[in-house]
Amino acid sequence: MLDPGFADRLDAALADDDAERARRYPGTEAERQPVHTVYVPADRVTASTPAEWGSAALAALDAHGPLPECDESITLLARARLAGQPIEDLRIDLEDGYGIRPDEAEDADARTAAQALTRMLAADAAPTYSGVRIKSLEAPTRRRALRSIDLFLDTLLAAGPLPAGFRITLPKVTSVRQVTSMVALCSALERAYELDPLRFELQIETPQAVIGPDGTALVARMIHAAAGRCAGLHYGTYDYSASLGIAAAYQSMEHPAADHAKAVMQVAAAGTGVPVCDGSTNVLPLGDTAAVRAAWALHARLVRRSLERGYYQGWDLHPAQLPTRFAATFTFYRDGMPAAAARLRAYREHQSLGVLDEPATARALAGFLQRGVACGAVDAAHVAVLSGEPRGE
Repeated sequence: MLDPGFADRLDAALADDDAERARRYPGTEAERQPVHTVYVPADRVTASTPAEWGSAALAALDAHGPLPECDESITLLARARLAGQPIEDLRIDLEDGYGIRPDEAEDADARTAAQALTRMLAADAAPTYSGVRIKSLEAPTRRRALRSIDLFLDTLLAAGPLPAGFRITLPKVTSVRQVTSMVALCSALERAYELDPLRFELQIETPQAVIGPDGTALVARMIHAAAGRCAGLHYGTYDYSASLGIAAAYQSMEHPAADHAKAVMQVAAAGTGVPVCDGSTNVLPLGDTAAVRAAWALHARLVRRSLERGYYQGWDLHPAQLPTRFAATFTFYRDGMPAAAARLRAYREHQSLGVLDEPATARALAGFLQRGVACGAVDAAHVAVLSGEPRGE
């Protein structure tokens, strides 16, 4: 028989390890992940940007519909979303989409963009999530990044508190020290403006972030260096592809190099509570109806592909991409709901449907259904009836 005191000694020996693992890997974040992030250059953001994007998306649907491989119920659901909340996550861009401007121009645009967000909030018209993408912390743009976020917050906070769900996006991260420097910047801003802890996203768009000089997955170290402030990993399709020397015609969210980078990000983020966001397609639904429908078909396929691979969020760059973003997302969850609900019910009731699901798979089934409900694709009460899963569990 084992010494009765062995278990106590083992608990003591592993106590630090248990605590460290719990700190580093707290599990899935409870906050709902938006289905997309819309990037709008700072000089183009106005208080009416969400409504304008929704109207433009509906106009494209009216002019060039129907959507590819989309039934009427999904189209109606997408239309309702476009009329009500067309943008779930708005990122005001002071980086590549905005470009390099004279300091006076960026100063003014940072303040004007903050005022636009203030007016959205005052009119109860702001997206659930919002934020700003600053320039990188590399030497050529570092001081500009600091000045822009300072001006933006100074203007925004003069009108009221920071909105819930506010994020700062740090692009082109190449080192762990840039992440720790971002933590220091957030701490300095919190002291200056008496703020609760700020959170930021890391944009993974350089090879150095995926594999460091020592051959390790540097992105994993970056997450933990963020000291609990990392709100997401966003893949940058075109910067990353270009940095690998991939020809422009073949730069895509589905290139093997993109799949590798995102797989590394996904593994690094697993269990940390940090969500992973896919990139964008620059093939926009513009031109005649044939061109628009071809772009829609591509976008819908890429959105579905990302969802199937466990990337539940992506970038949208143009209002006409919103119809396929929502339609493809809603279709994904509606297609999968009956089987997922049936398997979860069978698991709970100790029945067999020809698939032996383990507890981890049951949690994945429940997570799938929860995401479907959270994004508005399926009804919570209907899911509860099908799955036997009480609402809220």
